[in-house]
Amino acid sequence: MEPKLACCFTGHRSIPYKTLRKLNILLTDTIRSLAAGGIRVFRTGGAVGFDTLAALKVLELRDQLGIELELILPCRDQTRGWSDRDKKYYDYILSACDRYYYISDTYTRDCMLERDRKLVEGCIRCVAYCKKKTGGTAYTMYYALKKGIEVINLADSV
Repeated sequence: MEPKLACCFTGHRSIPYKTLRKLNILLTDTIRSLAAGGIRVFRTGGAVGFDTLAALKVLELRDQLGIELELILPCRDQTRGWSDRDKKYYDYILSACDRYYYISDTYTRDCMLERDRKLVEGCIRCVAYCKKKTGGTAYTMYYALKKGIEVINLADSV
């Protein structure tokens, strides 16, 4: 059996409200296009913001497009300090996804970067929402580029 083609998502935790509608439309169109091109597995890192938005969109389109949601999570206590609302979204996504993996049982100094690298490994595309040149999102995007993976930065279109 051939391995399934995969795409990862990376993006900022904070997304300006005025861009949410357009970003949602772009996400839908991008996921549809990637699925039409043969990508079946979509990965997120389970963070607040863009990861949550992307995961919810994949779940919405999953049955229609025959795609899967895979979570690569930094640690089991990732939601410590999150709002109740964000925890509810996280719990829903975790229960609805096709697979999830933890990098570490508890938070470590390196678990976030390790998660970012694991997200990219084995992917042929990376869909980003990146408006900064530093930070975890930028690191993941540049790591993907370094690995020869095409990056689609939706921030360029909103």
